[in-house]
Amino acid sequence: RDSQQAHTEHLSRWKKWRTTSSKSWKKALSEVKDLSSYLVLWQRDIRSIEGKFGTGIQSYFSFLRFLVLMNFIIFILMFSFVTLPFTISKYGIFNSTIADISPKNTEDNCTIYEPRGNKGLVYFYTYLKDLFSGTGFLEVTSLFYGYYTVDAAWISVMRYNLPLAYLLATFAYLALSFLWILRRSVEGFMQNLVHDADPFQSYCNKVFAGWDFCITDPTAAWLKHRSLKYELQMDLQEEKLKQKKAQRTMKEKLRIYSLRIAINIIVIAILSGCFYSIYRVTVFSQENSSDINNENSLVNLLVQYLPSIVITLANFIAPLIISFLIRIEDYTPAFEITLTLMRCVFLRLASIGVLLFSLWSQISDCGADKCKPCGYNYQLYPCWESDVGREMYKLMIFDFIVILAVPLFVDVPRKLLVTHCSCKLIQWFGLQEFGISDNVLAIIYGQTICWIGTFFSPLLPAIATIKYFIVFYVKKMILIHTCKPAARPIRASSSNFFFLVVLLIGLFLAFIPLGISIANIPSSKACGPFRSFNTSWEVVPDTILEFPTPVQKILFGMASEAFVVPFFIVICIIMFYFIALARAHKRVVKQLREQLALEGRDKMFLIRKITEAQR
Repeated sequence: RDSQQAHTEHLSRWKKWRTTSSKSWKKALSEVKDLSSYLVLWQRDIRSIEGKFGTGIQSYFSFLRFLVLMNFIIFILMFSFVTLPFTISKYGIFNSTIADISPKNTEDNCTIYEPRGNKGLVYFYTYLKDLFSGTGFLEVTSLFYGYYTVDAAWISVMRYNLPLAYLLATFAYLALSFLWILRRSVEGFMQNLVHDADPFQSYCNKVFAGWDFCITDPTAAWLKHRSLKYELQMDLQEEKLKQKKAQRTMKEKLRIYSLRIAINIIVIAILSGCFYSIYRVTVFSQENSSDINNENSLVNLLVQYLPSIVITLANFIAPLIISFLIRIEDYTPAFEITLTLMRCVFLRLASIGVLLFSLWSQISDCGADKCKPCGYNYQLYPCWESDVGREMYKLMIFDFIVILAVPLFVDVPRKLLVTHCSCKLIQWFGLQEFGISDNVLAIIYGQTICWIGTFFSPLLPAIATIKYFIVFYVKKMILIHTCKPAARPIRASSSNFFFLVVLLIGLFLAFIPLGISIANIPSSKACGPFRSFNTSWEVVPDTILEFPTPVQKILFGMASEAFVVPFFIVICIIMFYFIALARAHKRVVKQLREQLALEGRDKMFLIRKITEAQR
């Protein structure tokens, strides 16, 4: 500091002013950065959870915050480019036009859509039923696809193509989600690669760098001790199982492989049974939920919620059976956890796909020429997009109800019994564990529903934002007051990467039904912004035809095989280049590790020689 002060004394006034201003500016930026950390959502709550329960449980709440922010951004996107222009133009603030139905290959029966709105005197419980089922007054609001029937809005002399905006907003929220998840995954992938690179390095990391210095609570410190002890035990057990595996005879290998094949057949049978039950219940619900009489309203609501109830029961019962069966398969503990989670992920996400397949089978049911005039079953589904949106809405609401009901009717009574009852059986059951993986799979399941349902219900991200906002405080409360950390904790870095990978799988699953709905299934002729098009995708070539001829040639040329095939070849060459580069880097890393090991031996040799010389 003295040398710097002596140096500044010989500077000119201009340079002194620049130096002082630079220091002041850096200090101001640092203070602003510190203050902005207080504006981060749930920053203090997540730090408190991290200090009491460690980084593993903190990663779940950070992941929940990420989903809240992402859904809020998706809601802003859909509201700004879809809901707001449609609402403004519908009320005549701008000179708006209604979509014209093309008379070609379209009969008048296809254009009839009468939403089951409430008319006359309506009881209060009818509003509650409509709120849970998405029918009645909700059916004619901006929550569902059928509300958006405006073709274009004129702002001064500019034409706002609302169907194109609807489609592009859908592509935008999917692309935004993909890039955001991918960006967060890169750091977790690098950390996971470092941790899993070498077993010896893993031991060193646990022994010398395994402690979590964010912990300030004595109970959390005891839990971290237990976690490190458990991880070391699991590593030693895995090494023991590897040695045991290497010493297996042919007879033992045949026995284990036969057992695994049999158990996998049982697991496939369980999953198939769950999927078939979802399919049959969805078909039954769609065929028997049209009764809107007040005396049968409760039964009708139960019938409408049958698919959601069956999916929830399957997601609860099947993982318990899968977790029990995998213990017999004689896998290593780490692989056992991974395989169980992947089976549960497949069950949760595939159940949504089965539900959508069941709906599409009903929508495309063309028996007795039901689809001939319109291309879909217009008698049962005059506005099939709104029907799919209602199913996604009911799945979202029922999932939220289950998340709220389990702590209230299971965790709290269990906590009271364990605390105030000395019965050995109750004490053996103990408190409910806060399973990070199970909780994450539950919110990823809800997020996949949101991604799929946003096209059919543009305001569904707003409901998901509110849902996850409330879930954060519910989970925080049960973590602190009614639950205990899991006996098998997972590392924060690997858990963050796993959460994002599963979330990415859910996003890819959402691409499939949305792609089929947009490009393959005929759009409803009685509702929605695409009722003047055969499919939703047709708005894109129709818009391109309005461009100048040179631009049309360029765009259609980019979609032709003459452009796509060379582009695919170039992408493959680039991919192979990076694969080769990664392999070269891997070889270099291996050589550097060998070099470090040799240097360590050289140092030990020198130390031994110096010690002998001193003696």
